[in-house]
Amino acid sequence: SAELVFVGYGASAPEYRWDDFKDVDVRGKVLLVLVNDPPAPAGEPNLFGGRAMTYYGRWPYKFEEAERHGAVGALIVHTTERAGYPWHTVVGSWAKEQRMLPRDPKLPAPLQFRGWITDDAAKQVLSQAGLSLDDLVRRASSRDFRPVPTGITMDVAFRNQVQHLKSENVVGTLRGSDPRLSSQYVAFSAHWDHLGIGPAVNGDSIYNGALDNASGVADLLAVARAAAQRPRPRRSLLFVFVTAEESGLLGSEFYARNPTVPIGSIVANLNMDGGNLLGRVNDLRVLGDTKSSLGPQLAALVRPRGMRISPEEHPERGAFYRSDHFAFAKAGVPAVSIGEGSDFVGRPKGWGAEQEEEYTAKHYHQPSDEYRPDLDLTGAVQLAQVVLDFGRTLANAATVPTWNADAEFRSARSGAATK
Repeated sequence: SAELVFVGYGASAPEYRWDDFKDVDVRGKVLLVLVNDPPAPAGEPNLFGGRAMTYYGRWPYKFEEAERHGAVGALIVHTTERAGYPWHTVVGSWAKEQRMLPRDPKLPAPLQFRGWITDDAAKQVLSQAGLSLDDLVRRASSRDFRPVPTGITMDVAFRNQVQHLKSENVVGTLRGSDPRLSSQYVAFSAHWDHLGIGPAVNGDSIYNGALDNASGVADLLAVARAAAQRPRPRRSLLFVFVTAEESGLLGSEFYARNPTVPIGSIVANLNMDGGNLLGRVNDLRVLGDTKSSLGPQLAALVRPRGMRISPEEHPERGAFYRSDHFAFAKAGVPAVSIGEGSDFVGRPKGWGAEQEEEYTAKHYHQPSDEYRPDLDLTGAVQLAQVVLDFGRTLANAATVPTWNADAEFRSARSGAATK
């Protein structure tokens, strides 16, 4: 039983001179928080990355910050626009058991409960206290915002059954040929898990995850097989198939904390989350291409092939923070996730974007993400070839990739170099 306190976007970001908590004590409270970043005003177009979501906007950060402030619980208000995915995606991931890594004793006490609430439900709850969610959202868009006690007491009762489970990351290594540089690694990654069995949709309760991410695993297996058949590059190649991505990047987080090689010896991470099952493309979508030297290096590699890197179409969805390369990036490793763009060979302009929107709305984290005989695997071959060639190029290069001067992970790299 605890009071519900609205904390806006729940962000403490000194580099943006933004603090939603101010000096208000929210210890022992349940926090109601908005997903995504505070909107950038006209006078500060680059506040919180402008249109692009920062980590401050991601749901894991909201819970982490609530813990740091001593809250006992937190509820995130969902809208499809702010979250970047529909409510049924939240239900598919959260209406079942939740998984987490063993708790680091150095971290603050965990929240007693955490969850999501629809925009409409939040409005109904707040109306009981004479508050308007729309008005609170407007107030939360200002640096002057302060937490709003609602006067509403939340009584939460539930029973948990705790099970200790073990799931495997699968790692393979191809040793490099250079006596000195073989102690450095280019790491490839793809997550092999999906959602298993969940709520039935049209009588189907098996969440196969054909695109997300059996396709990425198949691509990475092909990359590993092809790499083993070619002359060894100077640096070593590390193939990391991680578990529990869908539970919050748990497998990659665990690997970054407990790497099979020193984390500072990994010079780059190339992630594959969702292969191309729609045919060949003229462009790539690369998450993180503007954060390090990896972006320009990859652009130079594919340019002679008549390909280009297209800007991210929906940077407000925070895709960079939603796959396993992010765990490597937080540990200081320059990292990108490489996938197809939207300019498909032989297709009209806009066709690729339409396919992506349809997948997100109808098939993402749904039983309908499954194999079909009419899938066009020529794009998967093209993508695997690009990733293979890029990894080998990095493994043979005279220098290693670096973070850009303004990258949020640059300081972590200097720490990783000593580990």
